[in-house]
Amino acid sequence: MTQEKIEKLYETCYMRVFSYAMTLAGERSQAEEITQETFFRAFSKQSEFRGESDEVTWLCAIAKNYWLDEKRRGKRTEAMPEEMTDLGSGPEQAAVDRDSSFRIHMALHQLEEPYREVFELRVFGELSFHEIGMIFSKTENWARVTYHRARLKLQERMDVK
Repeated sequence: MTQEKIEKLYETCYMRVFSYAMTLAGERSQAEEITQETFFRAFSKQSEFRGESDEVTWLCAIAKNYWLDEKRRGKRTEAMPEEMTDLGSGPEQAAVDRDSSFRIHMALHQLEEPYREVFELRVFGELSFHEIGMIFSKTENWARVTYHRARLKLQERMDVK
């Protein structure tokens, strides 16, 4: 792979890989580390890319494997999301938004796999169903059905509380 192609791949795929890493890690600094390591591994092992999938899918698979390796080593802990409030809204609205956001994250955290990961890839990672299917070595239809079921499970859990 030429230096020019490497730079183009980095420029076009960085935000998608970073978004996916954010869904995995839940913390910006960890997501940045995952993204950096993903591109390092991809560029140092570029001969392993067989072209059977999209480059973003390949990069997300590298990111997922790195994250899983780090989790197994015990170097990562569950991260608390940083508080983010809208400075333009009043304190009452900020409290309601924060409470709703927390309830959604709690319900999402309790969602079993693969529903949780598929939902996060679709919503936070902004990946297509085709790309999600490729990551799981499944079909696009499987990804659609799994995402739909995840949404239903989340809605049920949100309605109960």
